[in-house]
Amino acid sequence: MTAPAAPRPVPLQIVEVGPRDGLQNEARTLPPPVRAELIRRLLAAGVTQLEAVSFVHPQRVPQMAGAEEVLSVVQPQAPPASLLGLVLNERGFERALTAGIQHVRYSFSVTEVFARRNQNAGVEESVALALHLVSRARAAGLRIGLVLSTSFGSPFEGRVAPAHVLSIAERVAAAAPDELIFADTIGAGAPSAVREVVSGAVAWEVPGMRVGGHFHNTRNTGYANAVAALEAGASVLDSSIGGIGGCPFAPRATGNIATEDLGYLLREMGIQTGLELDGLLDISRWLGEQLGHDVPGLLVKAGDIGAGNAVSDDA
Repeated sequence: MTAPAAPRPVPLQIVEVGPRDGLQNEARTLPPPVRAELIRRLLAAGVTQLEAVSFVHPQRVPQMAGAEEVLSVVQPQAPPASLLGLVLNERGFERALTAGIQHVRYSFSVTEVFARRNQNAGVEESVALALHLVSRARAAGLRIGLVLSTSFGSPFEGRVAPAHVLSIAERVAAAAPDELIFADTIGAGAPSAVREVVSGAVAWEVPGMRVGGHFHNTRNTGYANAVAALEAGASVLDSSIGGIGGCPFAPRATGNIATEDLGYLLREMGIQTGLELDGLLDISRWLGEQLGHDVPGLLVKAGDIGAGNAVSDDA
């Protein structure tokens, strides 16, 4: 008999990133009305936090063009706190303010080469901007998350030592952001490193700050890393509908963990998420039609065995 999962002191928050991180690496660019429809469907399937848009230059990431148009459609239908917008610089933060979004995430790399190639700013500049944007968000009454990309590996610099990641994370955690998310941008991490990084950040006990993980399944370690993060005290996990996604600036960085696959895994572990798996599977099928290919998630192919069905040994 499997022991029930221990109660979590902070409820787990699943953040759906498909409309942003998922779509940004797709060959087919979905127009804003279709992206808005994807968001609407996800909210109807029990998603409560969702990265809706990225405020980046359309020439850099054309799949994210029209962020304001997407928001104009979905904001009237969504609870104010449910939609997140990603920013990579202060210009993006200004756009987020103007668009009226209530929760922003600033993402920056903890490795120098990737930081300069991705955002044209070094790690020290990025740390300074992180602290500045937390201050601006507080003044504007916004929630803000900081996402430390390449926390477990860089396509240009290889593996990243947990001690290096934590040294940078501790500096930005001092500003007490609402979230501190460790992102495995290229899917290179392993559970041992995830436990070390997440438990280190949780141990700081920063008031009001959730610690979380953003894992790619590029090397088939994403779900193991998600479980390791939970065991280490994480209370936020990012996932992408259908397992779509990746980073257009990181070669071969394919595949987020799929929201429906993660929801199934957590349900079987006795952890409640509020996600409606049947609805998510329908969305994955619909999304595959919009993108012109099957999504990489596995639950949509294998099907849900169903909740609460088990062979009893009580004969």
